[in-house]
Amino acid sequence: MKHLIDPTDLTKQETDQIIALAQDIIADRQKYQEILAHKKLATLFYEPSTRTRLSFTAAMMELGGNVLGFSDAKSSSVSKGETVQDTVRVVGCFADVIAMRHHIEGAQQYATEVSRVPIINAGDGSHSHPTQTLTDLLTITRELGHIDGITIGFCGDLKFGRTVHSLIKALSRYKDIKVILIAPDELKLPDYIKQDVCDRLGVQYREVHTMEEVMPELDVLYMTRVQQERFLDMDEFNRVKDSFVLDAKKMSLAKEKMAVLHPLPRVNEILTEVDSDPRAAYFRQVENGKFVRMALITKLLEWKDDPAHDNVGRAGMAGSNLLAADSEELPAGARCPNSKCICNNENAPARFHKTDSGAIRCCYCDARIK
Repeated sequence: MKHLIDPTDLTKQETDQIIALAQDIIADRQKYQEILAHKKLATLFYEPSTRTRLSFTAAMMELGGNVLGFSDAKSSSVSKGETVQDTVRVVGCFADVIAMRHHIEGAQQYATEVSRVPIINAGDGSHSHPTQTLTDLLTITRELGHIDGITIGFCGDLKFGRTVHSLIKALSRYKDIKVILIAPDELKLPDYIKQDVCDRLGVQYREVHTMEEVMPELDVLYMTRVQQERFLDMDEFNRVKDSFVLDAKKMSLAKEKMAVLHPLPRVNEILTEVDSDPRAAYFRQVENGKFVRMALITKLLEWKDDPAHDNVGRAGMAGSNLLAADSEELPAGARCPNSKCICNNENAPARFHKTDSGAIRCCYCDARIK
């Protein structure tokens, strides 16, 4: 069975098929309006969401299907102590595919171990958000006409931004991608993304501290919110926050054909004066999210019983090696150090894998084992 927990659960060919189908849906929506009649999508949202949940709902309805589920875990049996795996076992009796958002990292990966239907990760903590990544890829394709060879700047919170981590992983499969990282020192891209993705796969990247110095060379500017709550020192936050506000003056430095993306919601990192700029693609990006989710749901149900599309090994860790619990490579008493990982919140067995770079990481949340 095919699940989507991490962007790299999809091969590049599968990703391209989903993007192509989304473009065909856009071109002829009527052709697809009953393609999933009598099919049901369950939306299990353990944490708040507006765009993602409504996007999945709209996607399934426009395909002729039905939607069930919950938008608040307090209204479900979770409030009575039901585990993620038991919830998925139950809901799998009623639905053909499940979209799940959870604040605990690795919850969806854990769910795939028992699920009888495809699981779609709609966001797990600060870990991964693969359907946003598909949305981003479709948006870049529609705005620029291609993905290969682009220079993309990621700006803002690159440390905790799951959308940034997911997109960099996905872009690593395309040719001649150049990544520019624009962030304060406190919110730089984590070293494991640089090492295990950029360095290992040969993605060119460099780090800078202002947008102005790189705006003229960008094909895509991917904005994220600099999160005040991540700073312990408000003086430091106040020092950097205005460096990462996109306004008309900064846009004047950019190429005539450039796209500004943002996973939303925004606060003050993009001024409303930018909204009327034809290069501002973030609201078009929202609608693209619906189309790409239509394509994804359709493909996962098409691939459900095809062994050629099964997930292989640990989802999202292609090229990694799973380690047995008694492996001599594991440190004595090895456990995941991430307090927000599913293995430290439910009775999930600790599982580890060794990356191609030799690091040992948690199979659920990618935390490095000391």
